[in-house]
Amino acid sequence: MMNSKLLFLCSLLLFSGFTFAQSEVEELLPDSTEMMAGDTLNGISDLFVDDLGNQPFFEDSPIVKMLDSLYQIRYFNDSVHIFDAARLNLYGYAPYDVPVFSDSIYNSRIEKLARETNIPLVYNKHVLDFINLYAVKKRGLSSRMLGLSYVYFPMFEEMLDRYNIPLEMKYLAMVESALNPTAGSRMGAKGLWQFMYGTGKVYNLKVTSLVDDRFDPLKATEAACQHLNDLYNIYEDWFLVLAAYNSGAGNVNRAIRRAGGAKDYWAIWPYLPRETRGYVPAFIAVTYLMNYAAEHNLYPVHPGMMMIGTDTVTVKDLLSFDQLNEMLKIPKEDLRFFNPQFKAGIIPASPENPYMIRIPSEYIGDFINNEQNLYAFKTKKGIEKETLQAEIKKVSDRSVHTVKKGENLGLIAKKYHVSVKQLQSWNNLRNTSLHIGQQLVVYSSGTPINTPSETPVARSTRSETHIVAKGETLGIIASKYKCTVTDLREWNSLKNNNIQIGQKLRVYPADKQTAEKAKDSGKTNYIIHTVKSGDTLWDIARKYDGVTVEQIKKLNNLTNKSKLQVGQKLKIAIVS
Repeated sequence: MMNSKLLFLCSLLLFSGFTFAQSEVEELLPDSTEMMAGDTLNGISDLFVDDLGNQPFFEDSPIVKMLDSLYQIRYFNDSVHIFDAARLNLYGYAPYDVPVFSDSIYNSRIEKLARETNIPLVYNKHVLDFINLYAVKKRGLSSRMLGLSYVYFPMFEEMLDRYNIPLEMKYLAMVESALNPTAGSRMGAKGLWQFMYGTGKVYNLKVTSLVDDRFDPLKATEAACQHLNDLYNIYEDWFLVLAAYNSGAGNVNRAIRRAGGAKDYWAIWPYLPRETRGYVPAFIAVTYLMNYAAEHNLYPVHPGMMMIGTDTVTVKDLLSFDQLNEMLKIPKEDLRFFNPQFKAGIIPASPENPYMIRIPSEYIGDFINNEQNLYAFKTKKGIEKETLQAEIKKVSDRSVHTVKKGENLGLIAKKYHVSVKQLQSWNNLRNTSLHIGQQLVVYSSGTPINTPSETPVARSTRSETHIVAKGETLGIIASKYKCTVTDLREWNSLKNNNIQIGQKLRVYPADKQTAEKAKDSGKTNYIIHTVKSGDTLWDIARKYDGVTVEQIKKLNNLTNKSKLQVGQKLKIAIVS
């Protein structure tokens, strides 16, 4: 007779083998369907038929992809075992048991959780779909998430408490990345909190070819707390904050307008992007399951190495993972897992710019006792200080690729780990056609907020009309008016970069008089931003490098209750 551990491992393999299609989770109901708390679904597939009875095909949900990424984490592959399963199995379940409960029980449990937080947790058919995802179809991966929660939750809770944010927001990282520290999305979001390049830059998460702060668990967690607070200052509703975190404030604002101004997540739900409609239900389902895991016969799988078994040390000079591995015998897998921000395994530290790294506690003494020798240690691969310094000099975030025979945008995008759309955006390409010898600008870290030549520009509140001439592209027109292609598309509601000769475009030219008044004699320059329709403080902060919502509020004497008006002038501080 097989022992209980073997039976449970078999059950993990059984349930981990299920797939969950996008059509089952991404668009939970059509826009016209009413949502009532306590409703149940007779069958998920019934929700996705068209007028002919056909069910459309969707790509796999981003939420499910993050769960599946847990298969790739090395520690789970080394040793899959359960944290005291016998002690945690309070209900005497057999390893194969997959409990399901009535709507009334789910509703009662979530109501109990809601009484302990100021986040308005509710139960409805959308939440039920995600409970089934996490507790039934992907239960093996949910057990892995439970195990990783022991690694990251103590840090999350300490930071959330410092920023006075509900501790339940720690579950947001589970929805975003499934607690995979090296997670990345097809849109370019990175790390535990899935920061896009531009958003991370607003919160001082730096990205170079060697270091990506979005993968730094501590820095990214603090940035996430600052971001959540900024969004809460705008919406004063945690569900709207979650929606804006996922899809951006612009999408939430548009949904609010389409819902008649209602600032309620469930009221604007039909008007949100498809992925965002499943985002809050997934958050509620994860919150529920993490508090009722034992009731569902789910127990944490040990990730193999706990954060409490590690500590941080300060690196004050150039150092590589190879040096740490060969001299101190620290496993490279540990170094990569706990320090995913160092993309090339190189720590570009200096006495003026030190870095913190996390290593297993057993190596802390060896590091301190041999620190200076470690910096000078030559590895078997011949990687020494001079080589590393040369490597740092030759890498750059911005590079130029010359198109060779046989290359297309797809191959080039794959080479640089970026998307075709990013290449088209950076180079103002209207289609995918290329010619041999053509030069393409590539940003290895993702799309920058402002290109190196771009500076914030004050604009007139009055629009002008530009008539497209022969040979003009949006990029050429944007350069003429000192704006971005995105600005032109937003001003004219363009769905893509295609324009026609003779087409009339609305533009807001640079306001030279206002810009002159905005100059300051010190190191900080000031620029005047004119509020446009749909602008929020968060949207405005994203337009300017290093600017935060709090800075704008303080500089313009705004409070949390201040309402922006179209045409209102805001002073923006730009550090030169």
